[in-house]
Amino acid sequence: MAIVKMAGDTSSNVIGEKSFFTGSFNINGSLRIDGRFEGKNLKADQLYIGSEGRVKTTIDAVSVIVEGLIIGNINATSRVLLMPTAKVFGDIRTPELIIQNGVLLEGRCTIANDLRTSAGDVIKAEYEKNRIMPEDLFRPASK
Repeated sequence: MAIVKMAGDTSSNVIGEKSFFTGSFNINGSLRIDGRFEGKNLKADQLYIGSEGRVKTTIDAVSVIVEGLIIGNINATSRVLLMPTAKVFGDIRTPELIIQNGVLLEGRCTIANDLRTSAGDVIKAEYEKNRIMPEDLFRPASK
């Protein structure tokens, strides 16, 4: 699967098979990993982990496509797509999560359009709206 060049991409980068990279990596554009990356964090606009790719870090990206293996959390502002061969051990935060049949995933998923607020808080507040209490059901009507 090829990375599609998006308007505004300033670079397209590849960590090839049998290559190993460590540290912090910040990419303005797209990155494809077919080798190994380990480090504190990885930031990219579009990130593609190929079927032989192995990543151990925290990921911050606009969109992430995974065919390989990730150990670490994924934060994507647009979407995460887990292909059938993907293996992820970590939490995922994104507005859109697509999981295909065959994926191995262990972690918590937070799916919300506004990732700055807790999805749980939004859901609980929605539940409390227009709430009718049991005592309200048996209260005599006012004249």
